[in-house]
Amino acid sequence: MSEGEGILFVCLGNICRSPLVEAVAREEFARAGLDVPVDSCGTGGWHAGQKADPRSIAAGAAEGYNLSRHRARQLAELDFRQWRWLLAMDQNNLEEMRARCPDSFHDRLGLFLEFSGVGQGEEVPDPYYGGREDFRAVLALARRGVDGLIDHIQDG
Repeated sequence: MSEGEGILFVCLGNICRSPLVEAVAREEFARAGLDVPVDSCGTGGWHAGQKADPRSIAAGAAEGYNLSRHRARQLAELDFRQWRWLLAMDQNNLEEMRARCPDSFHDRLGLFLEFSGVGQGEEVPDPYYGGREDFRAVLALARRGVDGLIDHIQDG
């Protein structure tokens, strides 16, 4: 991938929200005929190398999104240069990204749902301590947000 291409989705541990959004984006971008690289990571590294949370895997699979190949990783310095957009699931992770990001790349950072036009300052809530319905709610937000990204990309 060349410098400043594609979208990186960022949450805290990279096992619940961002891998689900990544899977939705990968599938829906392909359906829309968009060749946009996507990936995900977490600001924290304690889950690095682990699979996505089984509840995220199940929520995605129920709607045809495959998370089986996902392995968690931590946000790296290279990511700020490599990705065109780095989209956080919530304000806390966005602030952490801003603290780590070189000044010249701050324009690449944003909130996923805000950037995609879903809502000003709206966040994807962390479902980790919740139940199946919380993961389904994240999936619904992922689909709305990805639809907004598709519109954003196609409008150019």
